[in-house]
Amino acid sequence: MERIITPSSAPGAGGRGNAGGDLGAELSTLLRSGRYSLQNVQTGLNKVLTLEPLTSVKDLVIVGDGPAAEEIMQYCDDQTVRGYRFCGVFNDEAIPGALGARRMGDVEAVKAFAIQNRIDIVYCALPGTRRSDITDLMEFCERNTIRFRVIPSAESFIPVVKTSELEFHGSVPVSKLRREPMDIAMNRKLKRAFDIGFSLGVVLFVFTWLFPLLAILIKLSSRGPVFFKQMRLGRDNKEFVCWKFRSMRMNIEADMKQATKNDPRVTSIGKFLRKSNLDEMPQFLNVLFGHMSIVGPRPHPLRLNDQYRDIIDKYMVRHFVRPGITGWAQVNGFRGETRTPELMERRVELDVWYMENWSFLLDLKIVLKTVTNMCGKDPNAY
Repeated sequence: MERIITPSSAPGAGGRGNAGGDLGAELSTLLRSGRYSLQNVQTGLNKVLTLEPLTSVKDLVIVGDGPAAEEIMQYCDDQTVRGYRFCGVFNDEAIPGALGARRMGDVEAVKAFAIQNRIDIVYCALPGTRRSDITDLMEFCERNTIRFRVIPSAESFIPVVKTSELEFHGSVPVSKLRREPMDIAMNRKLKRAFDIGFSLGVVLFVFTWLFPLLAILIKLSSRGPVFFKQMRLGRDNKEFVCWKFRSMRMNIEADMKQATKNDPRVTSIGKFLRKSNLDEMPQFLNVLFGHMSIVGPRPHPLRLNDQYRDIIDKYMVRHFVRPGITGWAQVNGFRGETRTPELMERRVELDVWYMENWSFLLDLKIVLKTVTNMCGKDPNAY
């Protein structure tokens, strides 16, 4: 699906007679982006080399009460420098002691508060007798890309919510819904260092000669800009502009209709770009900017997110990590058009599996398989 968000996309803008001027403007924009990307690369390298955290402090709230909940609050207040910031507690009844002084409202009020204040983690300390409230809160967090944690108590509700592993905040064990290897700082640094090194190599040794060549071919194939740009959702639901080489003729269905087999909107050079994955190459700039990773769940257009977030379980969980140029779902046959909700559900399952089982070797395997697929025939590449 393609939507051009540049002035040249207006009806009647730029014929072939203006191709040289349009191409010059496009390449000028690219060069300015390149200079900006180098600044981002330097910042990213500084973070990696100085071992600075690659994510900001996580804001959290607690729902419920009890001694364990109070200890979590005190731990987070003491450990802000390690990445946690306590923002309040929500409980239907008044709470005695220090925890009560931080009460922000009842259990239902936490939803609006979490959205308005961009809360990263919700810790649930409700008793097992409130099974429906616990399940509802967990589903709310999953739909809104908020991590959900379980604080066990005497009336433990762990059987109500399937959890995968424990982490400790001080002496308090906290259950997580899933394994997240990229929660570990060293894993994030390793992945980001690989992203920067790999992307910088592509930009320096491939873009410098391939970009001008493809830009000329795209300009000769149809009217319009060289680059296709569309808003996508990145990590933690942050929007960014995703770059691609334009592979379609100018059309008004770009944000409403996915590319289909033998799509008449696709240009002659566009068919080659899409089959070879070369249309995705400008996204190496997105990687350098920090919007994307080499490997990760593919970012979907905003309309698809709105369409599927409430009907496919764990759909928004994909946004706990940076989206990727390629991904586990793509190399396993789930790329391109998703004709049915079942196909999208399977893609989401593979993306979540990747998140829960990430390793550096898995990333290398996906990169190698992507290169192999580029040299072969992918029936879904159209």
